[in-house]
Amino acid sequence: MFALRRWWTRHALKAGMVTLAVSSAWLLRASDGALIYEAYHWMTRPLQPGLSREQQFENSYILELQQRIVELENQNRALQTLDAYEGTITTEGIRATVIGRGADHWWQHVILNRGTRSGVAVGHVVTGPGGLVGRVVAVSPSTSRVLLVSDPTSRVGAKVSRSRAMGVVRGQSNNRVVMEFFEKLPDINTGDVIVTSSYSRLFPRDIPIGRIESIDLTKSPAPEAVIQLSSPLPVLEWAIIHPFEPQETVDDPVLPGANPENGAVPDDNAGSGL
Repeated sequence: MFALRRWWTRHALKAGMVTLAVSSAWLLRASDGALIYEAYHWMTRPLQPGLSREQQFENSYILELQQRIVELENQNRALQTLDAYEGTITTEGIRATVIGRGADHWWQHVILNRGTRSGVAVGHVVTGPGGLVGRVVAVSPSTSRVLLVSDPTSRVGAKVSRSRAMGVVRGQSNNRVVMEFFEKLPDINTGDVIVTSSYSRLFPRDIPIGRIESIDLTKSPAPEAVIQLSSPLPVLEWAIIHPFEPQETVDDPVLPGANPENGAVPDDNAGSGL
């Protein structure tokens, strides 16, 4: 007993330090260091310039108001653009907002917030900033579905504004379309403006479509051109719906080498009827 007391007198400090170290190591392992982090945070809190709970809520509210102001400014600019566009068109139209488009049908159709209650009917033509957007193919009392000119099934009679070279425009699922010409050697250049032609059954003439981006002279029986659409279909937010009665009869132009008696070129009644 005397030897144990003598040992404890000599080694009590060392034993206490070893016990404290082992206990601390076990606590750190069990809490993944949370105790040290909390202790450090508590000790340094007076030195940290943090915000109070009320200030944090106030700053969040200010940020929300700033974001609302930015959105209202963007909407105001869009409305000003719409007013300026309406001032350039000569025919009456119905304002409409894009309220839907399928993620897997982005280039095929859009849903507008105007329907039969607003006087919209199947066959009406839709334009937007830049020119042609598409054609109404289905309506409900409060909405209408528009098949876009970029849809792969669309066909639109078109012409080159400068040289009057005729052709058919078909979509290809992006903001570009392909124009198939009727002539073997059409007078076309990169940058030429493309508009709807008088051969178009489902669209009025002279609506801007886009500009020639590239030309492929190797296509048979006639060249083709890639057209960059002038209307920004990927980011379209509003449009104008124009009443239009499709033409019942019209002389169909014929591709080089085709038999006029057996069939004409695909017109804008082909595919889905765009």
